[in-house]
Amino acid sequence: MDNKEIRPWPALWALVIGFFMILIDTTIVSVANPSIQEGLDTSTDNVIWVTSAYLLTYAVPLLVTGRLGDRFGPKRIYLIGLTVFTLASLWCGLADALPGSGIANLIVARAVQGLGAALMTPQTMAVITRIFPPHKRGSAMALWGATAGVATLVGPILGGVLVDGLGWEWIFFVNVPIGIVAFILATALVPTLPTHTHSFDWLGVGLSALGMFLLVFGLQEGNTYDWNGWVWASVIGGVVVLALFVLWQRVNRKEPLLPLGLFSDRNFSLANTAISAVGFSITAMFIPLIYFFQAVRGMTPTESALMSAPIAVFSLVLAPIAGRLADRVHPRILALPGVLLVSAAMWLYVVMLSPPIAWGWLLVPAGVLGLGSAFMWGPIASTANRNLPPRQAGAGSGVFNTTRQVGAVVGSAALAALMTGRITSDLTSALPAGTKLSGGEAALGSSALPDMLKAPFTDAMSETMILPAVVVLVAAVAVAFFVKPHFMREGEVEGGGADAGEAPAGAPTTAPTPAAE
Repeated sequence: MDNKEIRPWPALWALVIGFFMILIDTTIVSVANPSIQEGLDTSTDNVIWVTSAYLLTYAVPLLVTGRLGDRFGPKRIYLIGLTVFTLASLWCGLADALPGSGIANLIVARAVQGLGAALMTPQTMAVITRIFPPHKRGSAMALWGATAGVATLVGPILGGVLVDGLGWEWIFFVNVPIGIVAFILATALVPTLPTHTHSFDWLGVGLSALGMFLLVFGLQEGNTYDWNGWVWASVIGGVVVLALFVLWQRVNRKEPLLPLGLFSDRNFSLANTAISAVGFSITAMFIPLIYFFQAVRGMTPTESALMSAPIAVFSLVLAPIAGRLADRVHPRILALPGVLLVSAAMWLYVVMLSPPIAWGWLLVPAGVLGLGSAFMWGPIASTANRNLPPRQAGAGSGVFNTTRQVGAVVGSAALAALMTGRITSDLTSALPAGTKLSGGEAALGSSALPDMLKAPFTDAMSETMILPAVVVLVAAVAVAFFVKPHFMREGEVEGGGADAGEAPAGAPTTAPTPAAE
């Protein structure tokens, strides 16, 4: 497709539909787990793997799939991933109707679904970097980042409505028509961009995949197996293999899978630090909240999910404003207040959670969180790849999405471990002397908590919320050191004007000429 024919905004909206769908699936299952467990007559451990399998196959390949888009074209890889994801969604919904074990079918289908998501995600960010001129890239990335934020927050709401109204299968069936529409729109509107000749770093592929698998698998399963020896061996082994991967990237004289020169750009490094902390905190905070709403307040899945509705509403309404501002003001002017508001909202939950509190009051921190989210996700995302040349768009997108996903996995694991400990401590102290209660037993039976345990259980959830409230401040520190983006010359951007050539491999990722604003 000739650059003059590229229509950036229609292409972006076509990509956003698929991107929103795959991110919804990272959180939508959380409220459906009890229904899946009952419907498939299986154990809690097996149901946990419905989410774990998806996160694992989503997070592990992201570095590789980002480079596949550079090599074979982001549109082609995106459409392949969308096809895999949509067919796997149908497989998930039919899991109990197919031959064999329903839960086994569902876990395998979720793993395939995660692989499809991994193929799609980096391409969305890479296309934005390549088709939008630098002075408009902030608005586009803000929409991309806001989509990530809203999807994370809308997932539980949509999941609750579908599970209560139609059954757990429909959280997967709903993806099929959306996937078909997304495929048609992407085929028609997303341009076929030039590919870049890359020598593929197969050793880097192997080391990164093995390291990410060991690390993510260990973190996901740590709480399930009480952090025993093999869990720690998996985590430590993952860290060691990833260290070897980084060393290989440094000494590789050809073209590494991960160009370490990306991190010479200050904003790229800081944005990756920030998004990992944000992914950790946003993913972690919903676990104790959902337990509180359902166990202490007796809400249904839909009711508990709707308690986060102000988050989604504020994010949707204000994200376009944040996007327009992202191209005009220094990124930290938007991102820093946004992150601080998100932390403030979490601290409000810490202070306000109590058994008798009126549910309306708990919409206040949700509103504050939505306000902060609107000015947090987009500016961080737009700042990450703002300075990168088109040749490295896929690599940069892969790194950014990997750090976000790893942050989410670490957040889930750390939060689960902390919550188990606080439940054990607080509930045991409220029981008669000599009574022993494990955190796991308390959590599993929390839907039928007696009145005498509601207050200590609430205390445990409130204390657990402190962790994400503190960790998200790491993001605040990172964005406080953002610098004003340097833009490449207009001719160096595919879709922004004449194609003036590519930056050579290993060239600095910052632009040679800053544009005045």
